Amino acid sequence: MEGNPITLVALPLGLVFIMFSLGMGLIKDDFRLVLTAPRGVVVGMLNLLLVAPLLALAIATLFNLPPVLAVGLVLLGAAPGGTMANLLTHLARGETALSVTLTGISSALAVVTVPLYLSISSAWFDLSGVDNDVEIVPIAIRVLAITLVPLIAGMTIKQRAPQWTEKNYHRFRVISLAIFVLIVAAAVGSEWSRVSGYLGDVLLAVIALNVCAMGISFMIARAARLNDRSSTAIALELGLHNATLAIAVGASLDPEMTIPAAVYGLFMWVTGGSFAWLMARRNGDQAPLAANT
Repeated sequence: MEGNPITLVALPLGLVFIMFSLGMGLIKDDFRLVLTAPRGVVVGMLNLLLVAPLLALAIATLFNLPPVLAVGLVLLGAAPGGTMANLLTHLARGETALSVTLTGISSALAVVTVPLYLSISSAWFDLSGVDNDVEIVPIAIRVLAITLVPLIAGMTIKQRAPQWTEKNYHRFRVISLAIFVLIVAAAVGSEWSRVSGYLGDVLLAVIALNVCAMGISFMIARAARLNDRSSTAIALELGLHNATLAIAVGASLDPEMTIPAAVYGLFMWVTGGSFAWLMARRNGDQAPLAANT
């Protein structure tokens, strides 16, 4: 598929920088939560790997989105948690360590999950003209190159040059946020003329996905006897997906496939930020994550 050079070239490079910045904030000990507090990690990953993409598929079907936009919505639902979820979790006084762990693990597993759900949704919605292009191995390699490799590189830099990383980490995070905003703006602008007629449906669908994913995942976490702080972290992971990754993968198949993730990127701050604000006071006196083991 032909596409905009911005989304085909500049966007993946921007995502590499964002994932490298995420890696700069991670250490191996962050992943020990898998062993020390397994319930929160298991519940969070089940939400990310099953609830979010299947909910996206259901919402795309319910809203009767055109096939390319429906697949784009599922691609978004299958995307891992985003780094901005870590920031909002911290501001909401949620379990930041759990949030970081979920983001890191889901980003690593995206090599398998994103191509898998992309293939499933393309077949489900009978996406003609693109379905033949959805091959798991090439897309997995692409996701590996723009997510896991820079993530590991960032972690390696943190381990080998901790002082330099400490000095520059905040700067990298700010630049990452700016890149994210530019990517979303470019994706919306480049395809505006072609999908403006579908914007109403797409907007309602992405808001429904965002709100339902946060609400359902929070209730699942509470039903699993996790406290509010851990449940907040899980809900925000479901509320702030890595839209940049969904845009990058979608752009390689069909530019219009990027629209759900781009619109989502514009509005997830409103719903996610509102949820974080509501939970901040409620989480103030909660017990630490160790209570959820």
